[in-house]
Amino acid sequence: MQHHARYALYYAPSVDHPLTRTAVRWLGRDAFGGRVPARTLPPAWEPLVTDPRRYGFHATLKPPMRLKPDLHSWDLQAAASDFARRQPPLDIGRLKVARIGSFFALVPEEAPAALGVLADAVVSEFDRFRAPMGSEEFARRNKPNLDALEVENLKTWGYPYVFERFRFHMSLTGPVPEELRAVVGDHLTELFADSLRQPVVIDALTLFMEEVPEAEFVALSRAEFGG
Repeated sequence: MQHHARYALYYAPSVDHPLTRTAVRWLGRDAFGGRVPARTLPPAWEPLVTDPRRYGFHATLKPPMRLKPDLHSWDLQAAASDFARRQPPLDIGRLKVARIGSFFALVPEEAPAALGVLADAVVSEFDRFRAPMGSEEFARRNKPNLDALEVENLKTWGYPYVFERFRFHMSLTGPVPEELRAVVGDHLTELFADSLRQPVVIDALTLFMEEVPEAEFVALSRAEFGG
């Protein structure tokens, strides 16, 4: 399992956070393993949430990676706890529902510069745990739409959208057909209205794991900032 598993470091609100409770109702899955309440997703829209449901409600800081052969998940967990202890909680203001290309996500109304600094630190600090990407995997992930900087990021960091290309977002859907975008956007805006009233504070780093390829990502541990 160790060599097949992938691990990621995410911002994930606590299990009882209003955002988590709303997202669980929408996605139909709780990555922390809790009970899923009644859904708020029209059945015909189920395919729209296939991808975000598998990954769990989160914002990516260190993208999914396989560990080097001589390392174990508890090494990563210990490093995450140590890193988190050295971070103050970061208020990123209020989030809003937004469309990014063809999918919907929660994004900051105004992202503070400190958010990019934190994301950059997580990417670089934990890259020592990442097993190098093989040529076959690189070819699969080197999509035609990537620009030169994103391809270089993929080569160097295993993921295109880091550093200058980082954008904090918490995915709510996969690709949404153009004819559904207006109604889906309105539905999500109404659904999340109450849980988006308060500013969001990034107060922890959560370690997620995908045990085998295509499995659902589950939350393993949550290291609180300043803790």
